[in-house]
Amino acid sequence: MTHSSSVEPNPASIGRVPAPPFVRLPDPRALFEARHLRLETLAQSSELAPYLRFVAGISAAQNRIQDDLPEPDLPSSEILERAHEFGMPPLDRSRVERDEVLGETLERLFDAVTPLAKPPEAQSALETIKAAPRERLGEIIHGVLTDSISADALAEHVYVAAGLQVHFARLAAKLDKNRLVRVGDGACPCCGSPPTTSLVVGWIGAEGTRYCSCSLCGTLWNVVRVTCVLCSSTKGIGYQEVDGGPGTIKAECCDNCRGYVKILHQQKDAALDPVADDIASMGLDLLLRDGEFQRGGFNPFLLGV
Repeated sequence: MTHSSSVEPNPASIGRVPAPPFVRLPDPRALFEARHLRLETLAQSSELAPYLRFVAGISAAQNRIQDDLPEPDLPSSEILERAHEFGMPPLDRSRVERDEVLGETLERLFDAVTPLAKPPEAQSALETIKAAPRERLGEIIHGVLTDSISADALAEHVYVAAGLQVHFARLAAKLDKNRLVRVGDGACPCCGSPPTTSLVVGWIGAEGTRYCSCSLCGTLWNVVRVTCVLCSSTKGIGYQEVDGGPGTIKAECCDNCRGYVKILHQQKDAALDPVADDIASMGLDLLLRDGEFQRGGFNPFLLGV
């Protein structure tokens, strides 16, 4: 593993000052379809191929279940305005209840992933969650949305998290991007969730800009480079990566909070996906697991890592 405490160069073009957008809201159909395709591609050359194909199947299901799915309702205009005024995420994940649209989303997701090839433990967890009483399902939803996932029910939480990703991506897509504001360290401006990874993008007008990717709704939001996305410290930022790799995926480590979040250099490889490539680069997490830095990015498909 390569260690570096020096800052990464910013490849911004000389003589022009890009004005990148603060957020890029998700396109729910494109989001999960692209993730499905990326996972299938990664599985062709990875030792994690069976798991990558399983998550690829979940991503395909996340896309497919949206056909004719009723539209979710945004919070009232008063709530949205208050969130903007006081710098809060307009989608309050801590107060989400299982309404009819969320219920149907979860049920469709559970049914859609039933045929997927999976280990017996994963199949048992799916059967458990499908048969769970309303109160138990509500507890699991609450656990996912408040980052309080019990170790004895990790698999059940994965299926629920996948359904919640669909629901919140569809909600976030309906928001007015011009009314979103920064809400705090490591928090999505749409729903307040933590990031999975961050991306250095190559978009026209945003070349070399870094965006965090929300682990729940898929929103991308701009965070200045060489800044810890967890605590906003600009000191003691270093990078670690697996020796011999392409140099496109690194762990951005912070001496202040002792956490790390992966940074994906999408401007070097446009195919990189914040969730798929986080899973495929699990080896980097394993190398860092017993060290001084703790994983700060959240990925429901890497629970327990």
